[in-house]
This record gives sequence, C-alpha cells and structure tokens, in this order.
Amino acid sequence: MTVAPAGPGFSTTVEALRPREWQLGPGQPTLVLDQFSAEDFHLIVDDRADVHVSSKDGRFYLGWFPHGRPGTDGEGWKIAVTGTAQVRGYHMSFDTETPADIVAATVARVLETARRL
Repeated sequence: MTVAPAGPGFSTTVEALRPREWQLGPGQPTLVLDQFSAEDFHLIVDDRADVHVSSKDGRFYLGWFPHGRPGTDGEGWKIAVTGTAQVRGYHMSFDTETPADIVAATVARVLETARRL
C-alpha cells in the first residue's frame, strides 16, 4: 500500500515504516583484531587490557579500549592513519558499544587501500 502525499513531500509504503531490528552491542572484537598479521603489525596489550595495533612503518594505528579510552566519553575504538608532507592523515573513532562487525568492515576497507611502496 502506498500513501500518497497530501501536497508537496514524498510518498512511502506502510512496510517501509515498520520498525526494524538493528544490530546492537559490541560483539566480538576478534573480528577486528584477527585482520592483523604479526608480519606487518605490532600488537601490544597494556596493563589496562587495552589493545594497540600499529603498522611496522608506524603510519597506521588501531586502539581497542574495552572500558573506554582514558580522557574520552566512551571511545572504544580509535583508528588513525598518518598523512604525508603532501596529504593530511585522518582518524576516526567508535564508541564502546559499536558492533565489532562495523569496526571490522571499516578496518578491512582501510587495509585494502594500503599498498607497499
């Protein structure tokens, strides 16, 4: 069934307006961490049980903070790529409740864009 707009606007279906079930909760962090090989990355687990992964060239960093990154408001994941003299780097973060599947997909895409020089 399509609902026609009374005037300017948009139309939709009743089905499109039904509630959805969304993936929630942190999930399994191994989905993210298993993407890194010892050949190309350093992995450190600190005294807070936070996990830090960096590329051997030092330009990529991933931090997993299961109880939140110190000094932030619930930041659970931090990804950073250092730029060059010509192009700025970037960083992104996800909170502690972001599903690991989403972080894993983001990390996979970042790693796909890397190439050896």
